[in-house]
Amino acid sequence: MQARLTAVRTQVQAALDRAIGDLPPGELRDAMGYACNGGKRIRAFLVMESARLHGVPDDAALPVAAAVEALHAYSLVHDDLPAMDDDDLRRGQPTVHVKWSEATAILAGDALQSLAFGLLADPAIGDPAARVRLVAAFAQAVGGAGMVWGQALDIEAETAATPLTLDQITQLQGGKTGALIRFSALAGPLIADADPAPLAAYAEALGLAFQIADDILDVTGNEDVTGKRVGKDVAAGKATFVSLLGLDGARSEAARLVAAGDAALAPYGEAAANLRQLARFVIERDT
Repeated sequence: MQARLTAVRTQVQAALDRAIGDLPPGELRDAMGYACNGGKRIRAFLVMESARLHGVPDDAALPVAAAVEALHAYSLVHDDLPAMDDDDLRRGQPTVHVKWSEATAILAGDALQSLAFGLLADPAIGDPAARVRLVAAFAQAVGGAGMVWGQALDIEAETAATPLTLDQITQLQGGKTGALIRFSALAGPLIADADPAPLAAYAEALGLAFQIADDILDVTGNEDVTGKRVGKDVAAGKATFVSLLGLDGARSEAARLVAAGDAALAPYGEAAANLRQLARFVIERDT
């Protein structure tokens, strides 16, 4: 898996560099490129592997993988803003609004979102009907019924009279983190017009396991390794999977979700080995 993940990182970074490099030079373009540098590229890897499972060539899947990472970068830039999570460190570097300004960060995020939708219209993807399916599913995943909705729930929770329940956190994270992961895993079936059910079940488990791992890292992680601030959720008294389940309970639940994701991939047999390894990587990572 690691060799494939490294290859995907290289391909996606080059695709993002090309797309952003075509824009007019200036602070906005610089901030967009800065926001898109680095990262684990898990979502891009999901796109590429789900496409491979459905016979979609890498060249056709690459614009979708780049779109997902551009959208993810936008979400992080806005999430880091003072009005949101107010973070000053991301991927080991100052956040965009710290390096430039809040205005530039807002505009860079806006432009990355637009770029993402443009990438989904790339003729390299192939069939126009497939591109329409991708755009429609993407809009659903990242907007007011998906990622942005989850972020809104997270903000509301900060001023709620009582901490969120486990079911409420699961719903919140299913939007904030899980929706884009789900879209990424479904890219292959969307392009190929194939049955999405196995990868949808896998992605649901993977998205929650990913967030549980993030919650664990907020308690146990090292900022020099994670590249972002840790301990913020505890300091804010925020309800998380760890605060409700405890560290051991959270780890057990993450392991259960990985097993569920593994089972969901059964129809693909050994061809899904990379996705099985990805699920384990998600809960064992230190960044």
